Amino acid sequence: MSNGIFRKKSVQSILDDVKNGFGDGEHSGVHLTKALGVKDLTLMGIAAVVGAGIFSTIGEASFHGGPGVTLLFILTAVTCGFSALCYAEFASRIPVAGSAYTYAYASFGELVAWIIGWDLLMEYAIGNIAVAISWSTYFVNFLAGLGIHVPEYLTLDYLSAFKAHEAVQELTKAGKLSEITDTIKNAALAWDTAPTFGSIKLIGNIPALLIVVSITYLVYIGIRETKKATNAMVFLKIAIVIAVILIGCFYVTPANWSPFLPNGFSGVMKGVSGVFFAYIGFDAISTTAEECKDPQRDLPRGMIYSLIICTVLYILIALVLTGMVSYKDLRVGDPLAYVFLKVGLNKISYVISVSAVIATASVLLIFQMGQPRIWMTMSRDGLLPKAFSRIHPKYHTPSFATIVTGCVVAIPALFMNLTEVTDLTSIGTLFAFVLVCGGVLLMPREAAVAGRFRLPYINAKFIVPVLFVIGMVVFWEPFTKLLDGDNLHHKFPFFLFIILSLVLTVLSFLKNLSLIPVLGLMSCFYLMTELPYQSWERFLIWLCLGLIVYFTFGYKNSVLGKRGNIDKLS
Repeated sequence: MSNGIFRKKSVQSILDDVKNGFGDGEHSGVHLTKALGVKDLTLMGIAAVVGAGIFSTIGEASFHGGPGVTLLFILTAVTCGFSALCYAEFASRIPVAGSAYTYAYASFGELVAWIIGWDLLMEYAIGNIAVAISWSTYFVNFLAGLGIHVPEYLTLDYLSAFKAHEAVQELTKAGKLSEITDTIKNAALAWDTAPTFGSIKLIGNIPALLIVVSITYLVYIGIRETKKATNAMVFLKIAIVIAVILIGCFYVTPANWSPFLPNGFSGVMKGVSGVFFAYIGFDAISTTAEECKDPQRDLPRGMIYSLIICTVLYILIALVLTGMVSYKDLRVGDPLAYVFLKVGLNKISYVISVSAVIATASVLLIFQMGQPRIWMTMSRDGLLPKAFSRIHPKYHTPSFATIVTGCVVAIPALFMNLTEVTDLTSIGTLFAFVLVCGGVLLMPREAAVAGRFRLPYINAKFIVPVLFVIGMVVFWEPFTKLLDGDNLHHKFPFFLFIILSLVLTVLSFLKNLSLIPVLGLMSCFYLMTELPYQSWERFLIWLCLGLIVYFTFGYKNSVLGKRGNIDKLS
């Protein structure tokens, strides 16, 4: 079994499977529609990235990091840039659906491919739940601006309403009425006014449910319809974001940028989850490889172009936000709309709320499109039931997988809250990036081919050891302090990072590794260590559940296992 679980698929066999319809009598000859060019892919990347992060979590990150949060956007962009280049390398070699799952199958083998596929299912599903909840908040505000009031118990999750009810009672008894904020008050109102069924309060986020159902239907009926809707939404929200930057510049008070790092670098790093969540999505377009007209040329360009455009927009937005108001006031759910309210531009604030409805819907659209294609690819390999790889004869989309995706996202969106899911999404995405960067290191180098992206090779033999030594010298004192205090197990992820860095340093010197994937692997793993320990616990529990599914179903039904051979990398 030790050999079997690490069996690999050669690049050529992956390409042949797509070309031949996977030798499946039920699905053979039915292919996805090739309708995407580099412009469409770039716009899809922007659609996936500019959304819930910039319209919501950027406020929390700015509260902790102050104006210095711009440094975190740059650091995260560089980290994502390394990963994007590695994704681009894989996308040019293996232009098929499946994203990091397919890439891991060709480089690490079946077990790691399953782990990353299972991880991506969590990332996309949890991420979409977060986006749906964020969309619901802005949509309810939008309706309120039109004079339409939606009852609180139809716009909130059960747990948040219950906690708010308990908090109001405790603060009232303690005589601390001033600590009852409007947010707590509205959430408690949901509990107090909700209808009951027996002893159960009927509370759920109905707008979040409805938007997921609507988006799932759009994704179900075809890639061309999805493309048209995405392009229209992207142009509109980019125009809004640029308008926010240009108008906001006139209301910036430079004094708000001082101090630049009010809570030090550690304060900046507290916003890792929120800022990284703002970048999640550029990799989702790699799942559309089989629907690209020229994937080996266009996919890499689409990922890199979208990442550069979004980074510039994010840095400018962060500077404008922290310049218009004090960073201390930005701990709100709708920071872009809030800052314009603070300076008296109420109409612009409302326009931003409307644009947020569109922006977050476009993010939901991209992720709802990406997840079924990963399920489809895993099903083709026998790791999930065959129904997941069924292609609709009319719409040419993974029909069953799309419906299941809608259910997996829509139902939890009724009952979960935003804060619980953001960290889990970030750690899942970073883990995917780590494996993609590591996979590039395992792939054999290829000669340049005209029209295909090739990752620039820079020898890491001396650069990485020098960087490691510099890092240990600069951070030696903080490193020694890690050994002090309680809860040492919470610092275990950082110790793993030190060990990983040391191993990569030695391998770089001995094996002449490529610099870009090494830096990508190290930087992504470092950002993982900055996430809360509870996120690691939940992430490991999810992976353990995945291993149970693999060994009870996937290993026995693997197409590669049934072939009875273990391919080598081509």
